[in-house]
Amino acid sequence: MFVKAEWSCNLSAKLDLLAAFAEIARGLGNAHRLDLLEHLAQGEKGVETLAAKSGLTVANASQHLQALRRVGLVVGERRGKQVVYRLSGDDVLDLVAALRTVGERHADSVKAVVRDYFNERDALDAVAFQVLEQRLRDGLVTLLDVRPPDEFADGHVPGALNIPLADLKARLAEIPSGAEVVAYCRGPWCVLAFEAVALLRQTGRDAKRLDGGLPEWRRAGRQVAGPPAI
Repeated sequence: MFVKAEWSCNLSAKLDLLAAFAEIARGLGNAHRLDLLEHLAQGEKGVETLAAKSGLTVANASQHLQALRRVGLVVGERRGKQVVYRLSGDDVLDLVAALRTVGERHADSVKAVVRDYFNERDALDAVAFQVLEQRLRDGLVTLLDVRPPDEFADGHVPGALNIPLADLKARLAEIPSGAEVVAYCRGPWCVLAFEAVALLRQTGRDAKRLDGGLPEWRRAGRQVAGPPAI
């Protein structure tokens, strides 16, 4: 009886733990929430800013953020009349990265999007961080950050030139001609970098993507210019 009761108690504790993990998974179970996490990976932001960046109403964005907050993935802090959110820790990035890796390897739906959209714009291998660092030291590359100016101000790869994608065509003259251009944005599958590379190649530039965005660069322990992530 004691052994059976002890086994039952241990199983109950295990199931309670698995239920807690499942709750986190449910908290992630919405495309808009993953999008909000990507924006927060660039730096802390208020609800209104996040709503504008993600194309949501303030009320809808707030609901999604509260769902993420309930499972411990983000932290909210009231500052005056607004609530400012940030990731609860850099390990949240690891969770999203693991989800991305599993999807890329095993999910046909993910493979289809990569094939039909991303590879259509750039099927070449991205530039690794260590390769970029060496090319920057040798003065062989122009590093282009195509995120909005507020995200660039929150933190960026040292030496990067900030030209948002929306302004890129009009500001091509600011990019030195003849040199290789490496573009990056919010993460490995951020559409901004893919669109920037496609545009640059159309104009005859030698352009490639960086293998990751600012969050991955920071998570890899590399130097970041601008305010540090909280």
